[in-house]
Amino acid sequence: MTQLGELARLIRSKNAGPFDLTFDIMFDGQESYERVVRSKVLTAESFAKLYRVPLADVLFFEHEAALAIKISIPRPYGQCDAGDGDCYGGQQYGPLVELKVD
Repeated sequence: MTQLGELARLIRSKNAGPFDLTFDIMFDGQESYERVVRSKVLTAESFAKLYRVPLADVLFFEHEAALAIKISIPRPYGQCDAGDGDCYGGQQYGPLVELKVD
């Protein structure tokens, strides 16, 4: 088993406006990208479970030409609202790094 963080060149999260977060997982090569996609470890369903959001709120895209996976969800709080612990959304990618890939 290998962690997603070892296979991806970049895993990041950021704001996609004041009410949404976006996550990017980018790969250096076709082999790593295809390994993750084939494993089904990262799907809209698994992401919804990992981040405890309704599946209907998950926008999930696999972009083979870019060797990337992009996911967007609503922010739990509006940007900089009371209770928002990450105004830029840049710390939300953490759980993705340790996902186990067969």
